[in-house]
Amino acid sequence: MSTKGKVSIALFVGGAFLAGILFATVGANVFGLGSAIGTPGQAANLDGSTAIEQTADANPRNLESAFTKVSESVNPAVVQIRAQKVVEREMRNPFQGTPFEDFFGGPGGREREFRSQGLGSGVVIRSDGHIITNNHVVENAEELSVEMLDGTKYDAKIVGTDPFSDLAVIKVDASDMTSISFGNSETLRTGQWVLAFGSPLSPNLNNSVTAGIISSVGRLQSIGRGSQAGAQNFVQTDAAINPGNSGGPLVNLNGELVGINTAIQSNTGGYQGIGFAIPSNTVERVATQIIEQGEVRRAFLGINYGPAPQTLIQNEDLPSGASVISQVQDGTPADEAGLQAGDVIVAIDGQQLEKYLEVSNLIASKQPGEEVTLTINRNGSQEKYTVTLGSRDQGMTASNEGGGDDTPSREQLMQELGLSIRDISPEIARQLGLDNTDGVVITDVDQSNPMIRNSGLSPRQIIVEVAGEPTPNVETFQEVYGKIPAGKAFRVVVRSPQGFVNVTSLRKPDDNG
Repeated sequence: MSTKGKVSIALFVGGAFLAGILFATVGANVFGLGSAIGTPGQAANLDGSTAIEQTADANPRNLESAFTKVSESVNPAVVQIRAQKVVEREMRNPFQGTPFEDFFGGPGGREREFRSQGLGSGVVIRSDGHIITNNHVVENAEELSVEMLDGTKYDAKIVGTDPFSDLAVIKVDASDMTSISFGNSETLRTGQWVLAFGSPLSPNLNNSVTAGIISSVGRLQSIGRGSQAGAQNFVQTDAAINPGNSGGPLVNLNGELVGINTAIQSNTGGYQGIGFAIPSNTVERVATQIIEQGEVRRAFLGINYGPAPQTLIQNEDLPSGASVISQVQDGTPADEAGLQAGDVIVAIDGQQLEKYLEVSNLIASKQPGEEVTLTINRNGSQEKYTVTLGSRDQGMTASNEGGGDDTPSREQLMQELGLSIRDISPEIARQLGLDNTDGVVITDVDQSNPMIRNSGLSPRQIIVEVAGEPTPNVETFQEVYGKIPAGKAFRVVVRSPQGFVNVTSLRKPDDNG
């Protein structure tokens, strides 16, 4: 056989092998989803009709057929939203500072109102005209209009908004509309195919469809500040999302909603392959409350907290998401249950924390009046506390803040622990805004010391307890530290000048350094 013939046969065999792999992969991704597809929404008032059955066969056009069927089923429920807003701008006098200033309008500028029209997307969630979208799409809008796939236009009104989740429900005067079916976002898996719908960049690009996969699930992001601080859970996808897609649906290959597109991460302002969607379970819960109750009620715990330092996690073998309570607000459910500043939350309802922001997200998923069991590590001992959650309008569940016998000298403390400390004098107390002089203030840390670098300790923090013993002054600190056996880990409790408490862990060097 000629060399050319051998090459042709090799190419044919290789192509057939690759085609077999492609067909097997497509079949697994499209038709072998099983429970990963999710279950229909449980809220009785959301009557979606876009769910479809996908069947497997040995057809190389399976994936194309799946995309087409989902697009045809879902697009009639997708809407384009135009929001007219009034913006005030100062009009500068172009002759200001010239001899013509007084003649042409006088000094300074004038406030003038301008109408701007925002573009967003949404999806019908009830056949009677209820539509879900992003809060930022409709916020401060004076006029709302909706356009359907077939060009039908409606005026819309806001039913209710939830700025925390960035969701809003609007309604049009219509009936028998195609509404989206809900999937179960808890069963989403990385690598699963999804389609994104919306009107990217231009009103003329309405009902555009893009395909991609679930890039990741459980992307927790800290949002808000102070009493309004919390955490939001997002689904990450590489399906193309651009300005104008906000509020549009992200669906699986069964035509079920698994998320509402809400944001992108980009250095250019345009699509770079990183998009985020609000999980459908959150969407379903928020939309149902807005429609049925007119507002969203969230559970309230009443703590400020932050991530446990790595040294504490390592030395005491705590979960990676362990969270230190820095403050318990007076009279709150956390206070009534006996939680204390310095407690370390390691699990909620038996679920170990993998990320510290799960505290806010898990509590926010519950309703006021529900009970939650917190597993607390206090001074090295583990206890469980049952808390009956309260309620706070537009409030958050919790606020995350962004813890040998010879008496050692201060020089030895710096050498062994990487800490420089001193007593709190009246002058230091005044500078730090403290009411008393109890405690030991950290004046410097040695950043070349890996233990200190990972401990969360920093200058201006006040050490109030070491190894379970109060430390009102440096002398007491030295005495307590001197009694700690070499090589043993111990807890350090510190308080910030603002009153927030943190707990960390250090380890006394062994005799060999």
